[in-house]
Amino acid sequence: MIHTSTLITVLLAGAVTYLCRTLGYLVLRRWNLSARAMAVLEAAPGCVLIAVISPAFASNRPADLIALAITVFAATRFSILPTVLIALSSAACLRYLFPV
Repeated sequence: MIHTSTLITVLLAGAVTYLCRTLGYLVLRRWNLSARAMAVLEAAPGCVLIAVISPAFASNRPADLIALAITVFAATRFSILPTVLIALSSAACLRYLFPV
């Protein structure tokens, strides 16, 4: 069962993410960005994802460390949505297979 505080945190994180993307579009839609700036903006979501989840995975649990490695690999190959799905599914499966 999910705790109410966890659900609220997830919903607020989603809302803030949506707001940041929307505001970013509204602010940057009139500017012509260089190829380098576009590359940075496209790479940023994966970097932020790793920065946010890595402290939670810095543990002695082998399942978490393997899931982190899978997530890093996925972030170098896929866009943000597949990376998040791979990260969640690999963490869930590995925690099921290797319980503490």
